Formats: sequence, C-alpha cells, structure tokens
Amino acid sequence: MTQLETVLRDLTAEGEQLDRVVAGLDADQWNLPTPAPGWTIRDQIAHLTFVFRLAATAASDPAAFEAMTAPAKGNFDAAVNAALKMFENDTPAELLAKWRAVRAEVVEALAAVPEGTTVPWLVNPLPPVVLACAGIMEQFAHGQDIADTLGVEFERTDRLGHLVVFAVLTRDFGYLSRGLTPPAEEFRFEITAPSGQVWAYGPEDAEQRVSGPAADFCLLVTRRRHRDDLAVTAVGAEADRWLDIAQAYRGPAGEGRRPGQFAPARV
Repeated sequence: MTQLETVLRDLTAEGEQLDRVVAGLDADQWNLPTPAPGWTIRDQIAHLTFVFRLAATAASDPAAFEAMTAPAKGNFDAAVNAALKMFENDTPAELLAKWRAVRAEVVEALAAVPEGTTVPWLVNPLPPVVLACAGIMEQFAHGQDIADTLGVEFERTDRLGHLVVFAVLTRDFGYLSRGLTPPAEEFRFEITAPSGQVWAYGPEDAEQRVSGPAADFCLLVTRRRHRDDLAVTAVGAEADRWLDIAQAYRGPAGEGRRPGQFAPARV
C-alpha cells in the first residue's frame, strides 16, 4: 500500500467514525450550538461537505476549482462562511447524503492524481497525500466540536499520525496568521502515538522541543483545547510561545478554547 493509499484509507475511517455519531441525530440535535461560536452541528457538517467538495474538484478539475475559489481570494474565511448558505435549506438527511457522497468523491479524485504531480489549493499547490492529511485535520477539528457538543468521545488511533505530520509541516501557520515572523530555528517534535510509538521530527539536538501524547497534540494544533488542559510540553522559550499560537490551518486563529472549558466526555 502506498503512502497516499494509507492516508486515504485512514481519511475514510475517520469520516466513518464521525458519520456514526451524527447519523442517528434528530433534527433538533442537528441544530445544537457547538463550541465554535455561531456554528451548529449542521454547520460543522456543511463546512466539511464544502471543503471536501473543493478538494475533490481541485484533484479532478483544476479549472473548475479556480473558478470556485476566485471569490475567496480576498477573504477566504468569509467565503467559507458564506458557502454554508449553500446547504441551509437541506434537511439533515439531505446534508448527510451530500457529505457521504463527497467523502467518497474526494478519495476517488485524490487517488487518481498522477504520481509526482500536485493539486491546486488555496495558497500553494499540494501533493495529494498532503491534501488528504489536511482532510484528516478538518475532520478531526470539526468532529471534535460535534463530540464536545454531544458529550461523546472518539476512539483515537494511530491514524492521528497523519495529522501530526501535517501539523509539523504547517508549524509556521500560527505565526503567519498573527502577522509574526516564524523563527528560522527548527523544532524537535516527539509525539507519542496511541499505540505507544514515538513519532519524532526535527533535529535531535534542537534547543526548541515539543512533546506529548498525539491526541493532545492534535487538540492543541486544531485549537480545540487550551494548552493548560493538555499534556503537551515545551522546552525552550520559542517552543513555549508556539504552544500558545499553534494552529494547523490557515486564516484567522479564532477564539480557541478556555482553560477548563470541557468536562470529561463519556465513551
């Protein structure tokens, strides 16, 4: 199995896990507010549907992708929020069907990209495997908002490794979103997988170091938990500052989450 095939398999599994949570919700539950200000569970799934549709289009029809994203060039965040209106008249069943369909479409489209080529994306073209990792990040982040709303907990597996890699690759996003200059100095990341394996990236002798369990690290970089509630630690002043601003997505950081905001979830 190639690296892309592995990531696409895990992207599918993560989507199915979230699907099992929302599939049985009634209409009132779809309209529950989530920890993301102004967003309901419906909005979270609509956002995933839109972003996955973008990714599927980017991989299968680059010209159509450019036309779809032209209005977003000036303010992508506003364009994404406006896109939610595309789904506002859908029933939960209709939205769920669209989300399921586009999840399959994006896997098929990314798998068909010729080896060694890239896919157009919002700022720079990306290898399809990196775009698939971004999809796992999106599902993790928005799925966590849904889980927090419902008081449930997802099983976290070594599939998180793809999000960890993506967060390491996008280390500088937190700086860039705040108009800060990223440090030239490399970090050392030592992240412990759910299986106990340690995923290590960066120079072994780096002075700036970040370590902790993968689930907590992923909650940090998606800004779904405050650093005070996580077992992620830093060595070095710059690495410690990074824990305050870490994010694995472009655009505004958002409000993040408050210390102690969430009670323990039920399984």
